[in-house]
Amino acid sequence: MQITVSGRNVELTDALRDHIEEKVGKLQRYFDFPLRPQVVLTVQKDTQRVEITIPLGGRMLRAETNTGSMYASVDQSVDKIDRQIRKYKTRINRKARQVEDPLVFQQNPDPAPEEEEPRVVRTKRFTMKPMDVEEAILEMNMLDHDFFMFTNSETEQVNVVYRRRDGNYGLIEPEA
Repeated sequence: MQITVSGRNVELTDALRDHIEEKVGKLQRYFDFPLRPQVVLTVQKDTQRVEITIPLGGRMLRAETNTGSMYASVDQSVDKIDRQIRKYKTRINRKARQVEDPLVFQQNPDPAPEEEEPRVVRTKRFTMKPMDVEEAILEMNMLDHDFFMFTNSETEQVNVVYRRRDGNYGLIEPEA
């Protein structure tokens, strides 16, 4: 496993790097191929944030945690990813048996009880009139939503604007 660790406004000590490698390294037991996790440590005022991203050939496992301790943030982020793996392991293995998939999870030594799969409980349909990004943000704010899907009048493609945690906005566009 090749773990990439980077820090923003934080000194990466050997002890912290060892802790990250130990905790994140435990996730390898679920996979038959080497993982390449990316860990980003950030310090902002009194908040210690850890983001862990593990690319899985088109899929992505991601966890982010903010606490007062960098070690606690690492532990909680790894726990979140572990729960994601446990939750989706059965579903992915079931699909992999039907279609040969290189991302088959190894059997967990301590299997979690199977959870009911999420299902679609509501379908919403609406007309998407072409608009620019600023108009879409205005519509999103008027509806008091965190995101808004619209047809971009400049590109004529479906886009999504969303409210970021820092108070700014993000735009999701399809690749050409």
